[in-house]
Amino acid sequence: MPSFKDRAVLLTGASEGIGRALALELAKQGAWLGLVARNEARLSELVAECEALGAKAIALPADVTDAAACHRAVEAGAAHFGRLDVLVNNAGRSMWTYFEEITDLSVAEQLIAINYYSAMWCTHAALPHLRKTKGLIVAVASVAGFSGIPTRTLYSASKHAMVGFFESLRVELMGSGLGVTIIAPDFVVTEIHARAFGPDGQPIGTGTLDRAKVMGPETCAKLMVKAMAKRQRLLITSARGKFGRWLKLLAPGLVDRIALRAVQKRE
Repeated sequence: MPSFKDRAVLLTGASEGIGRALALELAKQGAWLGLVARNEARLSELVAECEALGAKAIALPADVTDAAACHRAVEAGAAHFGRLDVLVNNAGRSMWTYFEEITDLSVAEQLIAINYYSAMWCTHAALPHLRKTKGLIVAVASVAGFSGIPTRTLYSASKHAMVGFFESLRVELMGSGLGVTIIAPDFVVTEIHARAFGPDGQPIGTGTLDRAKVMGPETCAKLMVKAMAKRQRLLITSARGKFGRWLKLLAPGLVDRIALRAVQKRE
């Protein structure tokens, strides 16, 4: 799949951040885009932007924390384009608080639903269509899906679940022609940080990253498209993420200290 021209792509979490940047990057190649998110107004704006770049695009408003809504969105996208070549499970939400400070543990259910269940539900609905095209499943996880990150306990747990699910699914799909690519971004400057859950289960409302030291969504999207085109097994978007994965085998305590320092320095 060297190019995504005339390839039908269903993308969740498309209205902002990495999802929006990825939609625009794929649109430049002439992809057919089924854009899924809750915010219908933002989706409509994004559809117009993608079409201006030469893509075909439709808005598929849906709350991906609802299994039936996931199924409807996938079926609507596949029916509209007559096929489905790529599913990108990108919808997600974060958390910025120490576990013992949480006062509303229902946040755990919300994080698992957005970050893990939605990907599972969309994938289950999309598999029959993707088998026909020998397509690609993309799971946008996180470096937190491979290593514990302080103040991200529940978020990290949801991303570990996501990584485990898609690595297992890849094995199940061996010989089918269907690919599975896992993307593990490091910190990226997006709206997800302002919407991250605080200890009371409410959005913290302000970003806390040092934007000068963090990757932008456009750069992340370019890396993702390259990995998707090669049907790469795993993309870790930062050098420290790649180094940390191997260092953890040799000096896990050092990796823990590095993770804590990065959070404290907001980078």
